[in-house]
Amino acid sequence: MPNHDYTTRIQWTGNRGEGTAHYKAYDRTWDIAVPGKAVVHCSNDPLLGGDPSKMNPEDLLLSALSACHMLWYLHYASDAGIVVTSYADSPLGLGEVGRGGAGRFVKVTLRPVVGVKAGTDLAAAEAIHHRIHEVCFIARSVNFPVEYEPVFVVEG
Repeated sequence: MPNHDYTTRIQWTGNRGEGTAHYKAYDRTWDIAVPGKAVVHCSNDPLLGGDPSKMNPEDLLLSALSACHMLWYLHYASDAGIVVTSYADSPLGLGEVGRGGAGRFVKVTLRPVVGVKAGTDLAAAEAIHHRIHEVCFIARSVNFPVEYEPVFVVEG
């Protein structure tokens, strides 16, 4: 199977004029700039003094994991004849900080709310969630458990 190459450009934007002369001399901000795409302005986690109005690496990881899961869910649902009319997720990542301040995700729980047409086999719709970890590029790349707590909304 062929390999896929991915690239991005990260540009630090936090130099206030002194560079990293000392710990409080610089901002932990950067831009993600992929050619042809909108620039995403980022900062570190607000718990570490980052700008809460900007995406941080933890937000980006949760978003990537959730989006990958959603895209595979929509694909498998379509293949199974399950009509999805809406999909929204609010994933919850549980992190821990160890000795020396090093952190990691311990687990992530995806909590999608999936709108489906009336008459949908909800057991079949639920089962799809548990197949996705086998194929989702992001889920297969992380070293923590990913759990699922889907809610289905049956729509006319």
